[in-house]
Amino acid sequence: MTTSLPVGLRDIILASERISSRVRKTPIIRSDVLSERVGTAVYLKLEHQQITGSFKLRGATNAVLSLSAEEKARGVVAASTGNHGRALAFAARAEGSTATICMSRLVPENKVSEIRRLGANVRIIGRSQDDAQREVDRLVQKGGLVAVPPFDDARVIAGQGSLGLEVFKDCPDAATVLVPLSGGGLACGVAAALKAINRQVRIIGLTMERGAAMKASLEAGRPVEVQEEESFADSLGGGIGLNNQLTLSMCRDLLDDVVLLSEPEIAAGIRHAYRVEREVIEGAGAVGVAALLSGKIEISGPVVAILSGRNVDMEQHRRVINGATAPGRKDAA
Repeated sequence: MTTSLPVGLRDIILASERISSRVRKTPIIRSDVLSERVGTAVYLKLEHQQITGSFKLRGATNAVLSLSAEEKARGVVAASTGNHGRALAFAARAEGSTATICMSRLVPENKVSEIRRLGANVRIIGRSQDDAQREVDRLVQKGGLVAVPPFDDARVIAGQGSLGLEVFKDCPDAATVLVPLSGGGLACGVAAALKAINRQVRIIGLTMERGAAMKASLEAGRPVEVQEEESFADSLGGGIGLNNQLTLSMCRDLLDDVVLLSEPEIAAGIRHAYRVEREVIEGAGAVGVAALLSGKIEISGPVVAILSGRNVDMEQHRRVINGATAPGRKDAA
């Protein structure tokens, strides 16, 4: 099953070794409350404790370390919904390179300001990831910058796959792994790693109902554009690219299911993580907890939910904790 994949276990092992001194091995903990609720052991992979606050540092670091000296000197560029941009800015600065990050107006200001703090050049373009990507393409063609895509890139996917190796090492008996799903880099990397070791493990992609580009593309059998809307899970927004080369086919071949979550369900996941697990996470990082609380996934055997990021606007987080069920500051808490 995994031998014909564009990113395989060997690629992931090499990436894990390459980035081992640059990223944090994040812990897995058992959630007693969630375990009691679903009737089987539930473990939380605390990837939100990663250095830049999300899993994105793994892929960005592997990509930057794979560049030649000449490419690093030219500088890197990417479109981002926030977390990839932060990770790429951090990884580029560590290697003496410069990063330019293109984002839409839907990216929360807390993520934009942190990317600026890390020394990256920031460009705010349009209201969608596709708009931002068009600016990336222009800068590559006219400015000579080196593109480091947020997900549709073999180096990035392999880097994200290192997380899957950690899941297996810490929880080898996992029967189901719940993975946040946007462009598919994390889901593909984790699934490629785990299914190469154990074909029976179930990998479930989780995303929001509002603008689920990968879900729509899988159903259409080709990349499709979707309208981007505000969501608590803003990191899961954006398209997969109409010229998608890797993640659509890998998600098709590796994911056992894709489950959509409503905004109230995502909010419930954020609240549970804070009130019960004592973890501050963003909406995208809460979808695994949200799926378990909602009962939308049939669980048998140990399950691992990946808490993928913590880079939440704290005002938004306060609103959710106080009862908000829809994004946007006009919604009363």
